[in-house]
Amino acid sequence: MRKLRENMHVPTAEELNDAHVWFETYEPRALFYRAATDLVQRALNRDSDLTLAEAVAVLLQTWNAAYYRFHGRFSARHFQDIDRLLQEHDGRLRAFRKTSLDALSGDDAPAVKRVFEEFEAVLGPVGAAKCLHLLAPRFFPLWDRAIAAGYGIGLAQKGQNAERYWQFMLKVKGQCERLAWERALGKNPLKALDEYNYWKYSRRDSSASAAGREANAP
Repeated sequence: MRKLRENMHVPTAEELNDAHVWFETYEPRALFYRAATDLVQRALNRDSDLTLAEAVAVLLQTWNAAYYRFHGRFSARHFQDIDRLLQEHDGRLRAFRKTSLDALSGDDAPAVKRVFEEFEAVLGPVGAAKCLHLLAPRFFPLWDRAIAAGYGIGLAQKGQNAERYWQFMLKVKGQCERLAWERALGKNPLKALDEYNYWKYSRRDSSASAAGREANAP
């Protein structure tokens, strides 16, 4: 793993706004994020005919579609594996959903790494982050290979990225601590920062532009 950058750039309000405008204008998957977020909340509130696993699957089959072009179709067995993960980690994920990255401490490392490791085994390193963010949107940040590289973290093969994701969380936490204006406006700094990171790193990668964010992270 490459050495982490000690002084990550903290985007200004203007940069975050520019990234948000670009994202909403040119990235159609923004709609899938809003839809999946709503479905997950409804499923957790038992206000939907969909189960939590079904709500998560809606996002994964759209927002993460390229992954399945490299790793086979979204099968019934795959869905069962996702459902199993959600049930096994239900209590821990609900606890994470109630907190934010601001509260992250060294004591969280074993639980975070274990959850990420098990989700990565099923969904890959990028899919795991997407799924966990959907379940705890203010605690788990989003990444892809281009974003991880921009943070000085080279992703390894599937199953070897739990420590890398933990280091990424620490870096993002440091950035979010200085995004006070986002918290004051009631916005989620992790979503705003992901839009900025995608705008800055991922859209410039020709492979990601051609085949989607996950295509660069098999």
